[in-house]
Amino acid sequence: MSQSKQGQAVGRLYIVSAPSGAGKTSLVSALLEADVQIEVSVSHTTRPARPGEQDGVNYHFVSVDAFESIVERNGFLEHAKVFDNYYGTSQAWLEQRLIAGQDVILEIDWQGAQQVREIMPDALSIFILPPSKAALRSRLEGRGQDSVEIIDRRMSEAESESSHFNEYDYLIINDQFDVARQELGVIFAANRLKSNRQSVTYKEILADLLS
Repeated sequence: MSQSKQGQAVGRLYIVSAPSGAGKTSLVSALLEADVQIEVSVSHTTRPARPGEQDGVNYHFVSVDAFESIVERNGFLEHAKVFDNYYGTSQAWLEQRLIAGQDVILEIDWQGAQQVREIMPDALSIFILPPSKAALRSRLEGRGQDSVEIIDRRMSEAESESSHFNEYDYLIINDQFDVARQELGVIFAANRLKSNRQSVTYKEILADLLS
């Protein structure tokens, strides 16, 4: 693990992907409430804001022209088109947060994950799946945000998306929410305890013990 200018361990990048409706956003939100060392990258998107979403908090909502301008400047670590809308991750912001020692989650699809792995091969990736197709449809319908046509399309896409689970380091089945939340937290806790990261965090203690 490298070291920041402040002498602290540099944060780790985590990729979290899931089919729409698998519960990814709810699990990540619960994780953030329990762990202040983690934050989520706020992506840029061209899709309209949903009820309750805030610009700069949930997403940076931009026009297609503005999004394409950032692409031309190579400002995105990754970007992809999902359900007719564009999504992208700011590379400069991400690098700043990792250097500051924060663990950062990218909530992106499998296409974006492939792009990120090419640039940042040390990133750890987590895939979240529902326990069944029936459960997935029930969750999509329960959100009350999409038409039947859109739900059918998301169900069709889910099968294709789910086939990429084996490209990821970890797999979580979100059947019981509390269990899945604990499993997600364990991944972050375990990786912080790796000796290369601990050797930076506790370098003074180790120096004393080994002197």
